[in-house]
Amino acid sequence: MTHHVIAPTHESMVWGLLSAEFAPVLSVASGDTVSLSSFPAGGKECLPAESSRILPEYLEALDRLHKGPGPHFVTGPVYVQGAMPGDTLQVDILDARPTMDWGYVSILPLLGTLPDEFTDYQTIHPHIDAARGVATLPWGTEIDLDPFFGIVAVAPPPAWGRCTSSVPRAFGGNMDNKELKPGTTLYLPVFNEGALFYAGDGHGVQGDGEVCITALEMGITGTFRLTVRKDLKIEHPFAESPTQLISIGLDEDLDDAARQAVREMVRHLCARTGLSRNEAYMLCSLAGNLRVTQLVDGNKGVHMMMPKRYL
Repeated sequence: MTHHVIAPTHESMVWGLLSAEFAPVLSVASGDTVSLSSFPAGGKECLPAESSRILPEYLEALDRLHKGPGPHFVTGPVYVQGAMPGDTLQVDILDARPTMDWGYVSILPLLGTLPDEFTDYQTIHPHIDAARGVATLPWGTEIDLDPFFGIVAVAPPPAWGRCTSSVPRAFGGNMDNKELKPGTTLYLPVFNEGALFYAGDGHGVQGDGEVCITALEMGITGTFRLTVRKDLKIEHPFAESPTQLISIGLDEDLDDAARQAVREMVRHLCARTGLSRNEAYMLCSLAGNLRVTQLVDGNKGVHMMMPKRYL
């Protein structure tokens, strides 16, 4: 196993899109670890007034990168040797930490869960104390940090072309799932040779739903172990923590996203146990917990948490 570090510069990032057409910024062997960083989503309108708090490489990325249809800075792609279409990329999330002493939260026009009710648009810049692990809101409330990457992805199928970074799909992407944090493993279906791994959209903390459109958007650095799995065939993202199985449903319709999350949990329960489909479905009703991942990314998200102790 070799450890690799991708420098947090605009040369290693794309802004606002995911695609199979970009040249890899790094090639790694299956099982290697990669540390990478990302900047807060959005443009210069999201920056704090104090210019001394803004990283020079962040400003350079804002000036040098061509913005795609989405707002997110995404690092990659990383080519994982041996990965081929039909394989699964196992992404072990090992670390996620702040790189800035500020983040932002916004209410933006026509976005969020209640866009017609919140038209007094506003951006705040909470102070991040990484040493204490808290963010302080302008009115004094302290919230515990729980950092994670909102976007973890492989490149979409070539036929899909350039996909906005905003909408999560079968390749992962902007899932904004706060459970995808250090200690969790994410499985992604591979659509291209080398898998072409991306990560970005740092979040300091987020509630399920992400209702106003943003989490605590911030600069983040993290480490991933990337492993090619030829023994595991999946069609949709799936995750697990040491204590939970986590199925992921993504759809424009919240009901259909919930159905997908339940369907995927049933499928994985049957694959991991001797349960029949009926038995797995009933277990989901007794012990599975459906949660609204996010309501604001085009394709809404629902995930199911299943305690492993019931397997």
